[in-house]
Amino acid sequence: MTDITSSSFVRQDLLAKRPAPVKTTGFIGLVRTRLFNSPTNILLTIVGALLLWFTIVPSVRFLMVDAVWSGQDRTACLTENAGFVVGACWPYIQAKLPQLIYGFYPEAERWRVDLTMLLAVVLLLPLLVPRLPAKGLNAGLFFVAFPVVAFFLLHGGGIKGFGLSWTAGLLQLFDESIIGAGQALLSLSKTSAIAPLLWVVGSLIVLVGTAISWLIFPLTWLRDYVQVIGQPVWADFGITAAIVSLIAFFLAGGIRTGGRALASSIATSIAIAIVIKLMGLDRGGLPIVTTNLWGGLLVTLVVSVTGIVTSLPIGVALALGRRSTIPLIRIFSIAFIEFWRGVPLITVLFFATYMLPLFLPGNFSVDGLVRALIGIALFTGAYQAENVRGGLAAIPRGQNEAAAALGLSWWKTTSLIVLPQALRHVIPNLVNSFISLFKDTSLVSIVALFDLLGSLRASFSDPKWSTPSTAFTGFAFAGIIYFIFCFGMSRYSLFVERRLNAHRRS
Repeated sequence: MTDITSSSFVRQDLLAKRPAPVKTTGFIGLVRTRLFNSPTNILLTIVGALLLWFTIVPSVRFLMVDAVWSGQDRTACLTENAGFVVGACWPYIQAKLPQLIYGFYPEAERWRVDLTMLLAVVLLLPLLVPRLPAKGLNAGLFFVAFPVVAFFLLHGGGIKGFGLSWTAGLLQLFDESIIGAGQALLSLSKTSAIAPLLWVVGSLIVLVGTAISWLIFPLTWLRDYVQVIGQPVWADFGITAAIVSLIAFFLAGGIRTGGRALASSIATSIAIAIVIKLMGLDRGGLPIVTTNLWGGLLVTLVVSVTGIVTSLPIGVALALGRRSTIPLIRIFSIAFIEFWRGVPLITVLFFATYMLPLFLPGNFSVDGLVRALIGIALFTGAYQAENVRGGLAAIPRGQNEAAAALGLSWWKTTSLIVLPQALRHVIPNLVNSFISLFKDTSLVSIVALFDLLGSLRASFSDPKWSTPSTAFTGFAFAGIIYFIFCFGMSRYSLFVERRLNAHRRS
């Protein structure tokens, strides 16, 4: 026992204190582990700090410290009157803000633009918040009802007919085009070397057009009869609503299962009637404001939102068509995509604005803004098609095979299984295209459409606000607006991407 006790070791003094571990979290940890942990990172940190110093600090001084915040004209933003080197001239922005938002839209009618933007925000926010209910109804209101209401709010005017008149007019225009082509061939047959052949073909075309005119005669007669009665719009609306409701009723199963479709159709018709009555569309509607008076942020939002909303369905259809097993559809989709991707957007805008009217019938015209919207939608849709095709290619082949084993049709397999996964994979690419489109709307200024930058450039010509800092202030203000919208889309896309890919988190 004594030997064991004497041979055991018992420390008589305390150990010296060891240094504390290096902190690797927080700001200090970031500095130690990321910014100054190697000579290369030290050099990059110093260069980055210098770049920030020579860019952020002058920008803050220009926009806030040395800025002029009040004034009535250019004299407030001159150095000799301010007593210091003037930065941003914010009184100029305050004076030109209505022009930058509305363009040359009449001042008395600008409440219509405000109401349209308010309706867009009210309908869009519930779609962006995942927890809010009734997404189907809200989507129908935003994508179907809102564009029609927005058109009559912004453009004005009323309606002289409804579905009956529109359908009869289109069919009659189509029939007149066929008869006109046949008569043109008959005229050529009088002087051509192949006169008998042209006469036979022309006679057949005229005969077909005459047969079509007899087929649509009941519809055109009903259209003309409705127009001569006291309330042509409401009579046309009633006939159209009745026909659509009956079609929906029978397509949904008739007496057995068509009651819900009939009720939905009637409810939709009542809602449309209420909108027509409130906006006075049967009595001429609001005063017409032509699109050449639109401008500023209004045109930028109209072009970008229309392009974003319409390009995605076009892209999805083209991507599916490019993967189709039907040669005609596949060849058409490939040719369409490669054609629109092979020309610059400026060329598309020039073609849509100045050359498209040459291909239309003489009695048919399209508004200049609508022509630009069509060109942008088709151009962006071609790019979106390639984004969606990349997502479709990322779906394993087993997904389709499993759906086929369950007995699902191609439509259900594509809409319920393949397409949702494909779109989830390409969210960053889609949003990147949306952001590019929002910034590319400034190109419409070359076809005499004054968007935000176009209205800004037009405001520079006002001698009342001609100062050395006016242009820099205007472009800084426009840059802030573009950054807010683009950054908002980017952050929301990250939120959607994280939410839809929650199963991939480690």
